[in-house]
Amino acid sequence: MAVDYTVIVVYLAGMLAMGWWGMRRAKSKSEFLVAGRRLGPVMYSGTMAAIVLGGASTIGGVGLGYQYGLSGAWMVFTIGLGLLALSVFFSARIARLKVYTVSEMLDLRYGGRAGVISGVVMWAYTLMLAVTSTIAYATIFDVLFDMNRTLAIILGGSIVVAYSTLGGMWSITLTDMVQFVVKTIGVLLLLLPIAVVKAGGFSEMKAKLPTEYFDPLGIGGETIFTYVLIYTFGMLIGQDIWQRVFTARNDRTAKWGGTVAGTYCLVYALAGAVIGTAAKVMYPKLPSADTAFATIVKDELPVGVRGLVLAAALAAVMSTSSGALIACATVANNDIWSRLRGVVKRDAGDDHDEVKGNRAFILVMGIAVICTAIALNNVVEALTVAYNLLVGGLLVPILGGLLWKRGTVHGALASVAVGGLAVIGLMAAYGILANEPVYYGLLLSLAAYVIVSLVTPATDAAVLAAWRERLAGRDAEPLSEPVPVPQ
Repeated sequence: MAVDYTVIVVYLAGMLAMGWWGMRRAKSKSEFLVAGRRLGPVMYSGTMAAIVLGGASTIGGVGLGYQYGLSGAWMVFTIGLGLLALSVFFSARIARLKVYTVSEMLDLRYGGRAGVISGVVMWAYTLMLAVTSTIAYATIFDVLFDMNRTLAIILGGSIVVAYSTLGGMWSITLTDMVQFVVKTIGVLLLLLPIAVVKAGGFSEMKAKLPTEYFDPLGIGGETIFTYVLIYTFGMLIGQDIWQRVFTARNDRTAKWGGTVAGTYCLVYALAGAVIGTAAKVMYPKLPSADTAFATIVKDELPVGVRGLVLAAALAAVMSTSSGALIACATVANNDIWSRLRGVVKRDAGDDHDEVKGNRAFILVMGIAVICTAIALNNVVEALTVAYNLLVGGLLVPILGGLLWKRGTVHGALASVAVGGLAVIGLMAAYGILANEPVYYGLLLSLAAYVIVSLVTPATDAAVLAAWRERLAGRDAEPLSEPVPVPQ
Protein backbone atom coordinates (compact mmCIF):
# COMPACT_ATOMS: atom_id res chain seq x y z
CA MET A 1 0.00 0.00 0.00
CA ALA A 2 3.05 2.32 0.16
CA VAL A 3 2.51 3.56 -3.40
CA ASP A 4 -1.20 4.12 -2.74
CA TYR A 5 -0.41 6.02 0.44
CA THR A 6 2.04 8.21 -1.47
CA VAL A 7 -0.59 9.06 -4.09
CA ILE A 8 -3.08 10.08 -1.39
CA VAL A 9 -0.58 12.12 0.62
CA VAL A 10 0.60 13.99 -2.49
CA TYR A 11 -3.02 14.68 -3.40
CA LEU A 12 -3.88 16.04 0.06
CA ALA A 13 -0.73 18.18 0.14
CA GLY A 14 -1.69 19.57 -3.26
CA MET A 15 -5.11 20.61 -1.93
CA LEU A 16 -3.49 22.58 0.89
CA ALA A 17 -1.00 24.18 -1.50
CA MET A 18 -3.84 25.38 -3.71
CA GLY A 19 -5.57 26.80 -0.66
CA TRP A 20 -2.45 28.84 0.08
CA TRP A 21 -2.23 30.00 -3.55
CA GLY A 22 -5.92 30.95 -3.53
CA MET A 23 -5.37 33.12 -0.46
CA ARG A 24 -3.16 35.37 -2.57
CA ARG A 25 -5.96 35.87 -5.10
CA ALA A 26 -8.85 36.42 -2.68
CA LYS A 27 -8.35 40.09 -1.80
CA SER A 28 -11.96 41.25 -2.09
CA LYS A 29 -15.39 40.00 -1.07
CA SER A 30 -16.22 39.17 -4.68
CA GLU A 31 -12.96 37.25 -5.16
CA PHE A 32 -13.41 35.40 -1.88
CA LEU A 33 -17.09 34.41 -2.21
CA VAL A 34 -17.64 34.06 -5.99
CA ALA A 35 -14.11 33.95 -7.52
CA GLY A 36 -14.52 37.48 -8.86
CA ARG A 37 -17.36 36.30 -11.15
CA ARG A 38 -14.66 35.54 -13.73
CA LEU A 39 -14.72 31.79 -14.48
CA GLY A 40 -14.67 30.80 -18.13
CA PRO A 41 -16.45 27.77 -19.64
CA VAL A 42 -13.80 25.13 -18.88
CA MET A 43 -13.25 26.07 -15.23
CA TYR A 44 -16.96 26.65 -14.70
CA SER A 45 -18.01 23.28 -16.17
CA GLY A 46 -15.39 21.32 -14.22
CA THR A 47 -16.08 22.94 -10.87
CA MET A 48 -19.87 22.73 -11.27
CA ALA A 49 -19.64 19.01 -12.04
CA ALA A 50 -17.29 18.54 -9.09
CA ILE A 51 -19.61 20.09 -6.51
CA VAL A 52 -22.77 18.22 -7.53
CA LEU A 53 -21.04 14.82 -7.76
CA GLY A 54 -20.02 14.17 -4.19
CA GLY A 55 -19.55 11.14 -1.98
CA ALA A 56 -23.24 10.24 -2.21
CA SER A 57 -23.04 10.27 -6.00
CA THR A 58 -19.86 8.18 -6.08
CA ILE A 59 -20.00 5.77 -3.15
CA GLY A 60 -23.80 5.90 -2.90
CA GLY A 61 -24.28 5.63 -6.67
CA VAL A 62 -22.18 2.46 -6.80
CA GLY A 63 -24.12 1.14 -3.80
CA LEU A 64 -27.44 1.69 -5.59
CA GLY A 65 -26.04 -0.09 -8.64
CA TYR A 66 -25.07 -3.01 -6.40
CA GLN A 67 -28.58 -3.12 -4.93
CA TYR A 68 -30.77 -2.39 -7.98
CA GLY A 69 -28.58 -2.73 -11.07
CA LEU A 70 -28.66 -0.18 -13.88
CA SER A 71 -31.73 1.56 -12.46
CA GLY A 72 -29.56 2.52 -9.50
CA ALA A 73 -28.33 5.34 -11.76
CA TRP A 74 -31.55 7.28 -11.21
CA MET A 75 -30.44 9.18 -8.09
CA VAL A 76 -27.39 10.72 -9.78
CA PHE A 77 -29.28 10.93 -13.09
CA THR A 78 -31.90 13.22 -11.52
CA ILE A 79 -29.09 15.40 -10.15
CA GLY A 80 -27.83 15.77 -13.72
CA LEU A 81 -31.34 16.55 -14.96
CA GLY A 82 -31.68 19.25 -12.31
CA LEU A 83 -28.39 20.83 -13.32
CA LEU A 84 -29.43 20.77 -16.98
CA ALA A 85 -32.77 22.42 -16.16
CA LEU A 86 -31.06 25.07 -14.04
CA SER A 87 -28.49 25.80 -16.75
CA VAL A 88 -30.90 25.95 -19.69
CA PHE A 89 -33.84 27.80 -18.11
CA PHE A 90 -32.58 29.84 -15.13
CA SER A 91 -28.80 30.20 -14.89
CA ALA A 92 -28.48 33.19 -17.26
CA ARG A 93 -31.00 35.20 -15.24
CA ILE A 94 -29.42 34.13 -11.95
CA ALA A 95 -25.92 35.13 -13.10
CA ARG A 96 -27.14 38.59 -14.20
CA LEU A 97 -28.52 39.34 -10.72
CA LYS A 98 -24.96 39.80 -9.36
CA VAL A 99 -25.90 38.76 -5.81
CA TYR A 100 -24.16 36.44 -3.35
CA THR A 101 -27.02 34.39 -1.87
CA VAL A 102 -30.46 33.02 -2.70
CA SER A 103 -31.95 35.16 0.08
CA GLU A 104 -30.60 38.31 -1.58
CA MET A 105 -32.45 37.27 -4.71
CA LEU A 106 -35.67 36.88 -2.71
CA ASP A 107 -35.18 40.33 -1.16
CA LEU A 108 -34.73 41.87 -4.60
CA ARG A 109 -37.80 40.16 -5.98
CA TYR A 110 -40.17 40.68 -3.06
CA GLY A 111 -38.97 43.98 -1.61
CA GLY A 112 -36.49 43.19 1.14
CA ARG A 113 -38.37 41.26 3.81
CA ALA A 114 -37.92 37.60 2.93
CA GLY A 115 -34.21 37.23 3.74
CA VAL A 116 -33.87 36.07 7.34
CA ILE A 117 -36.41 33.24 7.38
CA SER A 118 -35.26 31.92 4.00
CA GLY A 119 -31.67 32.30 5.18
CA VAL A 120 -32.31 30.10 8.22
CA VAL A 121 -33.82 27.34 6.05
CA MET A 122 -30.96 27.57 3.53
CA TRP A 123 -28.36 27.59 6.33
CA ALA A 124 -29.83 24.40 7.81
CA TYR A 125 -29.72 22.73 4.39
CA THR A 126 -26.12 23.69 3.61
CA LEU A 127 -24.96 22.75 7.12
CA MET A 128 -26.43 19.25 6.87
CA LEU A 129 -25.08 18.85 3.33
CA ALA A 130 -21.58 19.69 4.58
CA VAL A 131 -22.02 17.32 7.53
CA THR A 132 -23.04 14.35 5.38
CA SER A 133 -20.05 14.91 3.09
CA THR A 134 -17.72 15.11 6.07
CA ILE A 135 -19.02 11.84 7.54
CA ALA A 136 -17.99 10.11 4.31
CA TYR A 137 -14.30 10.67 5.13
CA ALA A 138 -14.61 7.90 7.72
CA THR A 139 -15.39 5.32 5.02
CA ILE A 140 -12.52 6.34 2.76
CA PHE A 141 -9.83 6.68 5.42
CA ASP A 142 -10.93 3.39 6.96
CA VAL A 143 -10.13 1.68 3.64
CA LEU A 144 -6.85 3.57 3.31
CA PHE A 145 -5.41 3.51 6.79
CA ASP A 146 -7.81 1.46 8.96
CA MET A 147 -8.34 4.73 10.82
CA ASN A 148 -10.67 5.46 13.73
CA ARG A 149 -13.93 7.10 12.58
CA THR A 150 -13.57 10.27 14.64
CA LEU A 151 -9.93 10.76 13.64
CA ALA A 152 -10.82 10.25 9.96
CA ILE A 153 -13.54 12.91 10.12
CA ILE A 154 -11.19 15.35 11.86
CA LEU A 155 -8.40 14.74 9.35
CA GLY A 156 -10.52 15.04 6.20
CA GLY A 157 -12.63 17.87 7.55
CA SER A 158 -9.62 19.87 8.71
CA ILE A 159 -8.01 19.79 5.27
CA VAL A 160 -11.20 21.07 3.63
CA VAL A 161 -11.70 23.74 6.28
CA ALA A 162 -8.06 24.82 5.92
CA TYR A 163 -8.02 25.41 2.16
CA SER A 164 -11.57 26.85 2.15
CA THR A 165 -10.73 29.31 4.91
CA LEU A 166 -7.48 30.40 3.30
CA GLY A 167 -8.66 31.25 -0.19
CA GLY A 168 -12.44 31.03 -0.22
CA MET A 169 -14.01 30.36 -3.60
CA TRP A 170 -10.71 30.76 -5.47
CA SER A 171 -9.13 27.93 -3.49
CA ILE A 172 -12.27 25.82 -3.79
CA THR A 173 -12.42 26.44 -7.55
CA LEU A 174 -8.80 25.39 -8.07
CA THR A 175 -9.12 22.30 -5.90
CA ASP A 176 -12.45 21.38 -7.51
CA MET A 177 -10.91 21.53 -10.97
CA VAL A 178 -8.19 19.11 -9.88
CA GLN A 179 -10.82 16.94 -8.20
CA PHE A 180 -12.88 16.89 -11.41
CA VAL A 181 -9.88 15.60 -13.37
CA VAL A 182 -9.04 13.02 -10.69
CA LYS A 183 -12.65 11.77 -10.59
CA THR A 184 -12.83 11.52 -14.36
CA ILE A 185 -9.62 9.49 -14.57
CA GLY A 186 -10.20 7.43 -11.44
CA VAL A 187 -13.88 6.52 -11.86
CA LEU A 188 -14.69 6.79 -15.57
CA LEU A 189 -11.40 5.85 -17.22
CA LEU A 190 -10.01 3.33 -14.71
CA LEU A 191 -12.54 1.84 -12.29
CA LEU A 192 -15.41 1.47 -14.80
CA PRO A 193 -13.58 -0.62 -17.45
CA ILE A 194 -11.62 -2.61 -14.85
CA ALA A 195 -14.82 -3.50 -12.96
CA VAL A 196 -16.59 -4.65 -16.13
CA VAL A 197 -13.62 -6.77 -17.22
CA LYS A 198 -13.20 -8.32 -13.76
CA ALA A 199 -16.90 -9.23 -13.74
CA GLY A 200 -16.49 -11.08 -17.04
CA GLY A 201 -18.03 -8.47 -19.34
CA PHE A 202 -21.67 -7.52 -19.85
CA SER A 203 -22.64 -10.96 -21.17
CA GLU A 204 -21.42 -12.63 -17.98
CA MET A 205 -23.10 -9.97 -15.84
CA LYS A 206 -26.43 -10.62 -17.59
CA ALA A 207 -26.01 -14.38 -17.18
CA LYS A 208 -25.36 -14.21 -13.43
CA LEU A 209 -27.84 -11.54 -12.34
CA PRO A 210 -31.66 -11.39 -12.35
CA THR A 211 -33.24 -9.64 -15.34
CA GLU A 212 -34.53 -6.79 -13.16
CA TYR A 213 -30.91 -5.67 -12.72
CA PHE A 214 -31.05 -4.52 -16.33
CA ASP A 215 -34.53 -2.98 -16.18
CA PRO A 216 -34.21 0.86 -16.46
CA LEU A 217 -37.19 1.28 -14.11
CA GLY A 218 -36.32 -1.56 -11.75
CA ILE A 219 -35.79 0.73 -8.76
CA GLY A 220 -39.50 1.65 -8.84
CA GLY A 221 -41.56 4.50 -10.28
CA GLU A 222 -42.34 6.06 -6.89
CA THR A 223 -38.65 6.13 -5.95
CA ILE A 224 -37.76 7.80 -9.26
CA PHE A 225 -40.51 10.39 -8.76
CA THR A 226 -39.19 11.14 -5.27
CA TYR A 227 -35.64 11.52 -6.60
CA VAL A 228 -36.95 14.05 -9.14
CA LEU A 229 -38.74 16.06 -6.46
CA ILE A 230 -35.79 16.08 -4.06
CA TYR A 231 -32.71 16.16 -6.26
CA THR A 232 -33.84 17.66 -9.57
CA PHE A 233 -35.73 20.49 -7.89
CA GLY A 234 -33.07 20.73 -5.18
CA MET A 235 -30.48 21.51 -7.86
CA LEU A 236 -32.63 24.48 -8.97
CA ILE A 237 -32.57 26.32 -5.65
CA GLY A 238 -29.61 25.26 -3.47
CA GLN A 239 -27.23 28.00 -2.28
CA ASP A 240 -24.25 25.72 -2.94
CA ILE A 241 -25.28 25.45 -6.61
CA TRP A 242 -26.30 29.09 -7.04
CA GLN A 243 -23.02 30.28 -5.57
CA ARG A 244 -21.24 28.44 -8.40
CA VAL A 245 -23.55 30.07 -10.95
CA PHE A 246 -22.48 33.44 -9.51
CA THR A 247 -18.86 32.62 -10.42
CA ALA A 248 -19.58 32.52 -14.17
CA ARG A 249 -17.93 35.18 -16.33
CA ASN A 250 -21.23 35.89 -18.09
CA ASP A 251 -24.67 34.42 -18.61
CA ARG A 252 -23.55 32.49 -21.70
CA THR A 253 -20.87 30.72 -19.64
CA ALA A 254 -23.45 29.89 -16.97
CA LYS A 255 -25.85 28.41 -19.53
CA TRP A 256 -23.54 26.38 -21.74
CA GLY A 257 -20.94 25.51 -19.11
CA GLY A 258 -23.68 24.21 -16.85
CA THR A 259 -25.18 22.20 -19.71
CA VAL A 260 -21.84 20.46 -20.24
CA ALA A 261 -21.58 19.74 -16.50
CA GLY A 262 -25.14 18.35 -16.42
CA THR A 263 -24.42 16.05 -19.34
CA TYR A 264 -21.28 14.83 -17.58
CA CYS A 265 -23.44 13.99 -14.54
CA LEU A 266 -25.66 11.75 -16.67
CA VAL A 267 -22.60 9.79 -17.85
CA TYR A 268 -21.26 9.59 -14.29
CA ALA A 269 -24.63 8.25 -13.09
CA LEU A 270 -24.58 5.36 -15.56
CA ALA A 271 -20.93 4.60 -14.76
CA GLY A 272 -21.65 4.27 -11.04
CA ALA A 273 -24.58 1.94 -11.66
CA VAL A 274 -22.50 -0.28 -13.97
CA ILE A 275 -19.65 -0.45 -11.44
CA GLY A 276 -22.14 -1.44 -8.73
CA THR A 277 -23.70 -4.08 -10.97
CA ALA A 278 -20.25 -5.53 -11.67
CA ALA A 279 -19.52 -5.58 -7.95
CA LYS A 280 -22.72 -7.60 -7.40
CA VAL A 281 -21.37 -10.28 -9.75
CA MET A 282 -17.99 -10.43 -7.97
CA TYR A 283 -19.27 -10.03 -4.39
CA PRO A 284 -22.88 -11.21 -4.26
CA LYS A 285 -23.16 -11.26 -0.46
CA LEU A 286 -21.67 -8.04 0.86
CA PRO A 287 -23.08 -7.04 4.27
CA SER A 288 -23.98 -3.55 2.97
CA ALA A 289 -24.44 -2.14 -0.53
CA ASP A 290 -22.53 0.99 0.50
CA THR A 291 -19.36 -1.07 0.95
CA ALA A 292 -19.36 -2.14 -2.72
CA PHE A 293 -17.18 0.77 -3.87
CA ALA A 294 -14.52 0.28 -1.19
CA THR A 295 -14.50 -3.50 -1.63
CA ILE A 296 -13.99 -3.50 -5.40
CA VAL A 297 -11.29 -0.82 -5.13
CA LYS A 298 -9.43 -2.59 -2.35
CA ASP A 299 -9.55 -6.10 -3.79
CA GLU A 300 -9.51 -5.71 -7.58
CA LEU A 301 -7.34 -2.73 -8.51
CA PRO A 302 -3.56 -2.85 -8.94
CA VAL A 303 -1.15 -0.86 -6.80
CA GLY A 304 -1.05 2.82 -7.74
CA VAL A 305 -4.34 2.64 -9.59
CA ARG A 306 -6.01 1.81 -6.29
CA GLY A 307 -4.53 4.95 -4.74
CA LEU A 308 -5.72 7.10 -7.64
CA VAL A 309 -9.27 5.73 -7.49
CA LEU A 310 -9.41 6.25 -3.73
CA ALA A 311 -8.15 9.77 -4.36
CA ALA A 312 -11.06 10.12 -6.79
CA ALA A 313 -13.50 9.13 -4.05
CA LEU A 314 -11.80 11.55 -1.70
CA ALA A 315 -12.03 14.24 -4.39
CA ALA A 316 -15.77 13.63 -4.75
CA VAL A 317 -16.33 14.05 -1.03
CA MET A 318 -14.06 17.09 -0.71
CA SER A 319 -15.62 19.00 -3.60
CA THR A 320 -19.15 18.72 -2.19
CA SER A 321 -17.95 19.34 1.36
CA SER A 322 -16.05 22.52 0.50
CA GLY A 323 -18.85 23.86 -1.69
CA ALA A 324 -21.44 23.27 1.02
CA LEU A 325 -19.14 24.78 3.66
CA ILE A 326 -18.60 28.10 1.87
CA ALA A 327 -22.32 28.24 1.06
CA CYS A 328 -23.19 27.64 4.73
CA ALA A 329 -20.75 30.33 5.90
CA THR A 330 -21.93 32.84 3.26
CA VAL A 331 -25.57 32.41 4.29
CA ALA A 332 -24.73 32.54 8.02
CA ASN A 333 -22.75 35.77 7.63
CA ASN A 334 -24.64 37.66 4.92
CA ASP A 335 -28.24 36.50 5.43
CA ILE A 336 -28.48 35.87 9.17
CA TRP A 337 -25.72 37.49 11.23
CA SER A 338 -25.54 40.78 9.30
CA ARG A 339 -29.33 41.15 9.30
CA LEU A 340 -29.65 40.38 13.00
CA ARG A 341 -27.02 43.02 13.71
CA GLY A 342 -28.95 45.46 11.53
CA VAL A 343 -25.99 46.32 9.33
CA VAL A 344 -27.31 45.29 5.91
CA LYS A 345 -26.26 47.88 3.33
CA ARG A 346 -27.37 48.57 -0.20
CA ASP A 347 -23.72 48.35 -1.28
CA ALA A 348 -22.08 45.48 0.56
CA GLY A 349 -18.61 46.98 0.14
CA ASP A 350 -15.44 45.25 -0.81
CA ASP A 351 -12.77 46.00 1.76
CA HIS A 352 -10.36 43.56 3.33
CA ASP A 353 -12.32 43.45 6.61
CA GLU A 354 -15.19 41.74 4.79
CA VAL A 355 -12.82 39.06 3.55
CA LYS A 356 -11.61 38.51 7.10
CA GLY A 357 -15.18 38.32 8.35
CA ASN A 358 -16.21 35.74 5.76
CA ARG A 359 -12.99 33.81 6.40
CA ALA A 360 -13.83 33.70 10.12
CA PHE A 361 -17.32 32.40 9.38
CA ILE A 362 -15.93 29.59 7.23
CA LEU A 363 -13.63 28.58 10.08
CA VAL A 364 -16.42 28.65 12.67
CA MET A 365 -18.90 26.80 10.44
CA GLY A 366 -16.18 24.27 9.55
CA ILE A 367 -15.57 23.46 13.19
CA ALA A 368 -19.34 23.13 13.72
CA VAL A 369 -19.59 20.78 10.72
CA ILE A 370 -16.78 18.54 12.02
CA CYS A 371 -18.29 18.34 15.51
CA THR A 372 -21.77 17.57 14.13
CA ALA A 373 -20.37 14.92 11.80
CA ILE A 374 -18.67 13.19 14.73
CA ALA A 375 -21.95 13.16 16.68
CA LEU A 376 -24.17 11.85 13.84
CA ASN A 377 -24.21 8.36 12.37
CA ASN A 378 -27.02 8.16 9.83
CA VAL A 379 -25.94 9.98 6.66
CA VAL A 380 -29.08 9.17 4.66
CA GLU A 381 -31.43 10.57 7.29
CA ALA A 382 -29.41 13.76 7.66
CA LEU A 383 -29.34 14.30 3.90
CA THR A 384 -33.07 13.57 3.59
CA VAL A 385 -33.90 16.13 6.27
CA ALA A 386 -31.76 18.72 4.47
CA TYR A 387 -33.36 18.22 1.05
CA ASN A 388 -36.90 17.94 2.42
CA LEU A 389 -36.53 21.30 4.17
CA LEU A 390 -34.96 22.88 1.11
CA VAL A 391 -37.56 21.68 -1.40
CA GLY A 392 -40.58 21.89 0.90
CA GLY A 393 -39.72 25.34 2.23
CA LEU A 394 -37.98 27.25 -0.57
CA LEU A 395 -38.76 25.75 -3.98
CA VAL A 396 -42.10 27.49 -4.44
CA PRO A 397 -41.14 31.07 -3.41
CA ILE A 398 -37.90 30.94 -5.44
CA LEU A 399 -39.38 29.57 -8.66
CA GLY A 400 -42.54 31.59 -8.08
CA GLY A 401 -40.45 34.74 -7.87
CA LEU A 402 -38.73 33.92 -11.14
CA LEU A 403 -41.86 32.86 -13.04
CA TRP A 404 -44.97 34.61 -11.57
CA LYS A 405 -45.03 38.40 -11.21
CA ARG A 406 -48.17 38.31 -9.00
CA GLY A 407 -46.29 36.55 -6.19
CA THR A 408 -45.93 38.75 -3.10
CA VAL A 409 -43.65 38.89 -0.10
CA HIS A 410 -46.52 37.75 2.16
CA GLY A 411 -47.11 34.77 -0.13
CA ALA A 412 -43.39 33.95 -0.07
CA LEU A 413 -43.17 34.11 3.72
CA ALA A 414 -46.33 32.02 4.10
CA SER A 415 -44.96 29.48 1.64
CA VAL A 416 -41.65 29.12 3.51
CA ALA A 417 -43.35 28.85 6.91
CA VAL A 418 -46.15 26.48 5.88
CA GLY A 419 -43.93 24.27 3.71
CA GLY A 420 -41.10 24.08 6.25
CA LEU A 421 -43.35 23.35 9.24
CA ALA A 422 -45.40 20.84 7.24
CA VAL A 423 -42.28 18.92 6.20
CA ILE A 424 -41.03 18.79 9.80
CA GLY A 425 -44.41 17.65 11.14
CA LEU A 426 -44.89 15.06 8.41
CA MET A 427 -41.39 13.64 8.94
CA ALA A 428 -42.29 13.20 12.59
CA ALA A 429 -45.55 11.47 11.65
CA TYR A 430 -44.47 9.32 8.68
CA GLY A 431 -40.75 8.90 9.40
CA ILE A 432 -37.73 10.77 8.07
CA LEU A 433 -37.22 8.50 5.07
CA ALA A 434 -40.90 8.47 4.00
CA ASN A 435 -41.94 10.04 0.68
CA GLU A 436 -45.08 11.74 2.02
CA PRO A 437 -43.37 14.69 3.81
CA VAL A 438 -41.91 16.20 0.66
CA TYR A 439 -45.06 15.41 -1.41
CA TYR A 440 -47.55 17.04 0.93
CA GLY A 441 -45.17 19.72 2.17
CA LEU A 442 -44.58 20.94 -1.39
CA LEU A 443 -48.32 21.00 -2.17
CA LEU A 444 -49.11 22.95 1.02
CA SER A 445 -46.28 25.38 0.28
CA LEU A 446 -47.67 25.98 -3.22
CA ALA A 447 -51.21 26.47 -1.92
CA ALA A 448 -50.04 28.97 0.71
CA TYR A 449 -48.00 30.92 -1.85
CA VAL A 450 -50.80 31.23 -4.40
CA ILE A 451 -53.65 31.94 -1.96
CA VAL A 452 -51.79 34.49 0.19
CA SER A 453 -50.30 36.22 -2.86
CA LEU A 454 -53.75 36.62 -4.43
CA VAL A 455 -55.37 38.07 -1.27
CA THR A 456 -52.55 40.52 -0.45
CA PRO A 457 -51.52 43.68 -2.35
CA ALA A 458 -49.36 43.10 -5.40
CA THR A 459 -45.63 43.78 -5.16
CA ASP A 460 -44.79 47.46 -5.52
CA ALA A 461 -44.31 48.46 -9.16
CA ALA A 462 -40.97 50.11 -8.38
CA VAL A 463 -39.67 46.88 -6.80
CA LEU A 464 -40.74 44.86 -9.85
CA ALA A 465 -39.19 47.41 -12.20
CA ALA A 466 -35.88 47.24 -10.32
CA TRP A 467 -36.11 43.44 -10.38
CA ARG A 468 -36.61 43.40 -14.16
CA GLU A 469 -33.64 45.70 -14.60
CA ARG A 470 -31.45 43.36 -12.54
CA LEU A 471 -32.63 40.33 -14.49
CA ALA A 472 -31.66 42.13 -17.67
CA GLY A 473 -28.23 42.99 -16.23
CA ARG A 474 -28.84 46.76 -16.41
CA ASP A 475 -28.97 47.79 -12.75
CA ALA A 476 -26.94 50.91 -12.07
CA GLU A 477 -26.52 50.23 -8.35
CA PRO A 478 -25.65 46.53 -7.88
CA LEU A 479 -25.39 44.98 -4.46
CA SER A 480 -21.77 44.13 -5.18
CA GLU A 481 -18.92 45.93 -6.86
CA PRO A 482 -18.75 46.09 -10.67
CA VAL A 483 -17.58 42.87 -12.31
CA PRO A 484 -13.97 43.09 -13.57
CA VAL A 485 -13.75 42.78 -17.33
CA PRO A 486 -11.37 39.92 -18.26
CA GLN A 487 -8.46 40.92 -20.46
